[in-house]
Amino acid sequence: MAVTALQRGAMRTVRVWLKRDSGQYWPSIYQVMPAPCSCMSFNPETRRLSIGLDNGTIAEFILSEDYNKMTPVKNYQAHQSRVTMILFVLELEWVLSTGQDKQFAWHCSESGQRLGGYRTSAVASGLQFDVETRHVFIGDQSGQVTILKLEQDSCTLVTTFRGHTGGVTALCWDPVQRVLFSGSSDHSVIMWDIGGRKGTAIELQGHNDKVQALSYAQHTRQLISCGGDGGIVVWNMDVERQETPEWLDSDSCQKCDQPFFWNFKQMWDSKKIGLRQHHCRKCGKAVCGKCSSKRSSIPLMGFEFEVRVCDSCHEAITDEERAPTATFHDSKHNIVHVHFDATRGWLLTSGTDKVIKLWDMTPVVS
Repeated sequence: MAVTALQRGAMRTVRVWLKRDSGQYWPSIYQVMPAPCSCMSFNPETRRLSIGLDNGTIAEFILSEDYNKMTPVKNYQAHQSRVTMILFVLELEWVLSTGQDKQFAWHCSESGQRLGGYRTSAVASGLQFDVETRHVFIGDQSGQVTILKLEQDSCTLVTTFRGHTGGVTALCWDPVQRVLFSGSSDHSVIMWDIGGRKGTAIELQGHNDKVQALSYAQHTRQLISCGGDGGIVVWNMDVERQETPEWLDSDSCQKCDQPFFWNFKQMWDSKKIGLRQHHCRKCGKAVCGKCSSKRSSIPLMGFEFEVRVCDSCHEAITDEERAPTATFHDSKHNIVHVHFDATRGWLLTSGTDKVIKLWDMTPVVS
């Protein structure tokens, strides 16, 4: 078993870690790159390793069967600045990439020829691809997800999704259920149902800091999200989840009719001081603080933590509805990248502390 790990920084090295007889992992080989490494993509079937660099180049290597040799194959002059994401599509022999130059590009991995490009509205920070429909999903720092339809030498804009209040930090695609997950610096994950219920968006709230990495276990329909809070959250996506309601607009509390502080006419007529507006997370109604003094978790709506609800919704929520649909684990480091090996149930995490950890997730992902 070989674990390929990327080390960024002044040393500019890519290292392959192998499990020794002692059970510990130690680097077997390393490659010094001409510029700092920014991202990587590894295909186990072909042992093709694609490495994005800060200078915009994508360097491609083939690893030997025993993982003790890296053979350079070719370089792609893909971007004008740092490469942010890479995907290798074996079925089409395509290399997809995004860069700090706000460009999405795809190349033929056989010839090295650039096939096309598309300029995004902001720097891309997430990239996924659906082989069957040739749709590419690009998340960017503005919080937008762009969907493109790729042909051999052209692309068409399909649609854009806007649901995050912060930048998109990670994307994950389930080709079976046809669901896209997006993580964001706004601490949330959104599940976009592109298949059965097109346009449906389910929000998942389970982190206290920005979500920085996502992975999906298709065989158990569990989503793994990791964040800057060090949390590893395993979400059960095999339940019937509910969309969060849109927040309603009103000039007065929709429970007690007390005016909000901007409703000068009603304040004058009733001789009452205006109140601050809040919203119930379950029904979406605009309510005052007195009518929404309670808190509750609503797991089926994605709220694993307690959130504000109006008093009537609080009374209606049953204990069964409060049953958690996610498990929480502390990684003890600020996670920036994850890779899940479904065959073994192992999760690899790397953090800002320059530490790589390998977790046995079989007790919770099963």
